[in-house]
Amino acid sequence: MSEPQHAPLRLLIHGASGRMGQTLLRLAAERDDLRVVSAVAPTTADAGLLGQPFHPVTDLENAPDFDVAVDFSLPAAFEAILSLCAQRGAAFVSGTTGLAAQQQRALQAASRFVPVLWSANFSLGVAVLDDLVERAAAALKAWDCDIVEAHHTRKLDAPSGTALALGAAAQRGGADPRYASLRAGDIVGEHLVQFAGPGERIELIHRATNRDIFARGALHAAAALPGRAAGSYRLRDLLGNG
Repeated sequence: MSEPQHAPLRLLIHGASGRMGQTLLRLAAERDDLRVVSAVAPTTADAGLLGQPFHPVTDLENAPDFDVAVDFSLPAAFEAILSLCAQRGAAFVSGTTGLAAQQQRALQAASRFVPVLWSANFSLGVAVLDDLVERAAAALKAWDCDIVEAHHTRKLDAPSGTALALGAAAQRGGADPRYASLRAGDIVGEHLVQFAGPGERIELIHRATNRDIFARGALHAAAALPGRAAGSYRLRDLLGNG
């Protein structure tokens, strides 16, 4: 007998008129397990860009029912969608950066009621790399650890947020990472984590060649997070699901 078909999860995309929001809409349309019920953007002028059921930020409370929200917006809009998810019991996935300390606390508070996932990088490959780095650091206590990251010339922060997150994984394993940054051409993103000991070294490398990977990872999380217990999750917690 064939397995029963499940209805697709109802997806709200918050920040739908931005570059990531547009990519999420395009890629969500390719999935059978997700159905966009609302594309939320700042003004009605954005509605023609979206090609999806539209809802303005100013009327967010009247958005249709949804199972999970994916938020790639601005810090000023973050707490409204987080609060709505907590009120409605919907899962919350966010890649909005630049959050203030009080917004981080609000995210933790919401995790008592619904499953939440915030990440600066939604690449599934980087999620695997994060796990590998922590395990390698724990196994190679006396080895040097260096993280080298490369991005396009327009990226201003250095080290990158992903490099720092990988460094945190190394620290959890007991390493003391050092960092180096390169800015060149149109590199999407490359991260090398090197462990060096006497006479040998290990290199763990992730290279991104297309920015769609970040939207695909966020949609993976959106498909895997609903139905889980309330709490704060990492993308690597959802590998193999969704």
